[in-house]
Amino acid sequence: MSSPPAASGRLFLAALVAITSLGPLALQLFVPSLPAIARDFGVSIGKAQYAFSLSMVAIAFATLVYGPLSDRYGRRPALLGGISLFLVGTVVCALATSIEMLIVGRILQASGSSAGLVVSRAIARDVYGPDRAASVIAYLTVAMILAPFFALILGGLFVDTVGWRYNFAFALACGLIVVALLRMGLPETHQGPRIGIRPSDLLRNYGRLLRSGTFLGYAIHGAGAAGGFFAFAAGAPYLITDVLGRPALEFSLYFAVLSLFFMLANYLAGRYTRRIGLDRMVIWGGVFSVVCAVLAIAALAIWGLTPLALFAPAAFIWLGNGITMPNANAGAINVDARLAGTASGLTAFLTMIVGAICSQAVGSLADGTAWPLVLCVFVITVISCVAGILPAWLRRRAQTGMAA
Repeated sequence: MSSPPAASGRLFLAALVAITSLGPLALQLFVPSLPAIARDFGVSIGKAQYAFSLSMVAIAFATLVYGPLSDRYGRRPALLGGISLFLVGTVVCALATSIEMLIVGRILQASGSSAGLVVSRAIARDVYGPDRAASVIAYLTVAMILAPFFALILGGLFVDTVGWRYNFAFALACGLIVVALLRMGLPETHQGPRIGIRPSDLLRNYGRLLRSGTFLGYAIHGAGAAGGFFAFAAGAPYLITDVLGRPALEFSLYFAVLSLFFMLANYLAGRYTRRIGLDRMVIWGGVFSVVCAVLAIAALAIWGLTPLALFAPAAFIWLGNGITMPNANAGAINVDARLAGTASGLTAFLTMIVGAICSQAVGSLADGTAWPLVLCVFVITVISCVAGILPAWLRRRAQTGMAA
């Protein structure tokens, strides 16, 4: 197991937090812009939604590349390449003259940012080992939410004052800072054997993971939990700004509260996972989220569409998801230590595919009510909960078989 040099330990952690935060930060800056972008380019909210959902698809396929590349060539080269692509895409978005150009820019930006999403988890496993990986990933999530938390508020403020293009200018500045931190503070952490990346090697490695019920349970659980978040992030701005006629900054403030709940949950996961156990955290958090999703349906049926009825149940859903997601991610990348980067990439791929499907479904089914959003969140939360139970069930069945 490698470890960051003692002389640059704080700089190492700062760099790790920064590369993890860049993608979520850019996303949170972009989310409040969707209604304004649709109006400026004269397109429907459903078409503008492609700038969100197609970027999720781009992240999904890009993660399949960064994971194996980091296992083969090292973590630093994969990160530097991805962040360079992020910077190019951000410039394209800032200068976009049509919705099509903006969608292309978002695809490039998102594809580049996915390097941090994938490689940071692998670095956490490289440095801190399988026993501490879940706690470290949870603490990283607490730290990385702080930047998007303020970015979300700033994004809504930019939209209401100087325009949505300034959100991309701010993202560009943040990307340049991340490059500087990466070059100064993040050493190469991958010290194990390097895997092959020929198509046959990739297919064999992905097949090995996909044949594991334990990996699939953890990966689908994390993807489902994230899918509910992406659906809400895609549908809520339309409901708040267009249907209820509230300013974008108000949506940003409501959404920031959700981020605080998610951050609190990740802190709890980091603090108590080693004591309670990874599988118990996944199962308990998943069941809690399902109960809260049922309450969201009840709140909408009783009170109709109001900010409180929409955001209060969602806050507790993300509390449950925040407890489970770092544990599910750690469980997935620990299935095969040699394929930690590949497993992280495949997990992120499934997360983004599910997120893209959920977000586009909410945008396409938008009917001026909150029902498409709330029902989508409920269905994906139930699927996530069931998948999260699978690894523990398989482990118990295997132990029972061995005892017999």
